[in-house]
Amino acid sequence: MGAFRRLLLERRDQARPPRGRRNPNRARPLRTHRSARRRACGKRAREGCELSENFDRRLTPARPDLAASFLKGRIEAARYADGVVMQVKEGVVDVKREPRPDAALDTQALYGECVTVYDEEEGWAWGQLSRDGYVGWIAANTLWSRIYQPTHMVCVPRTFAYPRPGIKDPPLLGLPLGAEVEIVDRRDNFLVTGEGGFIFARHLREIAAPVEDFVAVAEKLTSAPYLWGGRSSLGIDCSGLVQCALLLAGLRPPRDSDQQQDQLGEAVEPGAPLRRGDLIFWKGHVGVMRDPQILLHANAAHMMVASEPLEEVRARNIRAGAGDVTAIKRLGGIAEAS
Repeated sequence: MGAFRRLLLERRDQARPPRGRRNPNRARPLRTHRSARRRACGKRAREGCELSENFDRRLTPARPDLAASFLKGRIEAARYADGVVMQVKEGVVDVKREPRPDAALDTQALYGECVTVYDEEEGWAWGQLSRDGYVGWIAANTLWSRIYQPTHMVCVPRTFAYPRPGIKDPPLLGLPLGAEVEIVDRRDNFLVTGEGGFIFARHLREIAAPVEDFVAVAEKLTSAPYLWGGRSSLGIDCSGLVQCALLLAGLRPPRDSDQQQDQLGEAVEPGAPLRRGDLIFWKGHVGVMRDPQILLHANAAHMMVASEPLEEVRARNIRAGAGDVTAIKRLGGIAEAS
């Protein structure tokens, strides 16, 4: 029996006192920052689900046989589960539509993200990401129960955590842009994580000090290969590029381009002058303007993150039958580059 299933069964079978009476032998749990982190992760996941009035499959932890307890009374299921909050312990992990290696890749989770796990099946954990509310299957061995409060975020395309403050030892793991870590100390040019890893200090940024120009973050991923569902420099898609860049700006953007079009920024009137940072949407696609003429986007035409004139992209999409721009959105408070 897997670790997640044991946790779920223990929680379900835990003896409880009759309603209205407090068990005098049960100790009140300590309210540590780790338990607060678990509560916050679970709350964010529920909020992500509640964004969808039509119970979007991507954002709703519900199947015919099982649903999250907070959906009881809203969605019918054979049983309900409270879930167990876990945390991603690998650099990048796939979130699959079904519990098998060859299943469709819906998105990815990055190191430090919380996942509320509701079920485990043959080494796969079914749960909901706290960052954007996405639901799917994750390899169970890429998660752990240690929950830490992140203090810093990786701000370069990719970096390494080393066992010592040096560059000659084999790294413990690679970390992508947007990975969250807990920093507890500093040694020379390296910051020390709560797990005992050493990361080059200039590759991290305090979460409390977000960047002002999110486009500069997206530009760092230029030439990263295109990957449907990807969220890292090893492979990224159009909405993943926008999401990763905005995370470094202190925002919590949704995952997919249709959600981003609905929820991000204010509409720009057709024909109005464009600015750096404007988001350009097509059906199923999004890019960001580097300046009034040049669009940066992860796209299948180049199979990578590339910059090109917006008008060329529009013409190519129209020729391919993909249609023209559906919306232009502008984010308030985003600094323009000089």
